[in-house]
Amino acid sequence: MRKTLLAGGLAVVSALVLSACSSSDHPSMSGMGSSSSVPAPAPSQPAAGHNADDIAFAQQMIPHHSQALDMAKLVPSRGANPKVVDLAGRIEKAQDPEIQQMRGWLSTWGATSTSSMPGMTHESMPGMGTSSMPGMMSDADMRKLEQAKGAEFDKMWLEMMVKHHEGAVEMAKTELTKGSNADAKALAQKIIDAQQAEITEMRGLLSQG
Repeated sequence: MRKTLLAGGLAVVSALVLSACSSSDHPSMSGMGSSSSVPAPAPSQPAAGHNADDIAFAQQMIPHHSQALDMAKLVPSRGANPKVVDLAGRIEKAQDPEIQQMRGWLSTWGATSTSSMPGMTHESMPGMGTSSMPGMMSDADMRKLEQAKGAEFDKMWLEMMVKHHEGAVEMAKTELTKGSNADAKALAQKIIDAQQAEITEMRGLLSQG
């Protein structure tokens, strides 16, 4: 009698164990099925889009920066003040990477970099003369600067670069107000901070001379 009860009990226990295993398996299977139906996450997208003002900012700031580089490259062979030479080197080091950054944006946005257009000069760019790019030097200004030497060159260069920087700051402030791309606005703020500080430095050098 005891053997019969024991056998019966073992059968019940076995049935319960099998039932438990079976019920624990199914949820995991159903979970696997449901997880396989969840769409894969989309690839990461740029943090923000862009608008026409972002494009205009990059298209105009590239030639603006390029002229600053042209001016900076004149200093080592013409300037007399080591502080001016040092400042010119810092301007060149800072603005050249920014030009490459903005060219990359324009390429990503499917827009043309005006500085890469054949036969296009600073003064001949449609809609991008000195009125729309404040602080730009004319060709005559640049020729005059190229002909100067020594202390005369340093003074002329500082005066022109102050004006040039003021124009860049104005353009950058417009981007902060009207632009929508986060990276472009961050660069605009960086330009404002750096060039305002350099304007103060250049005015100090002018006051000493």
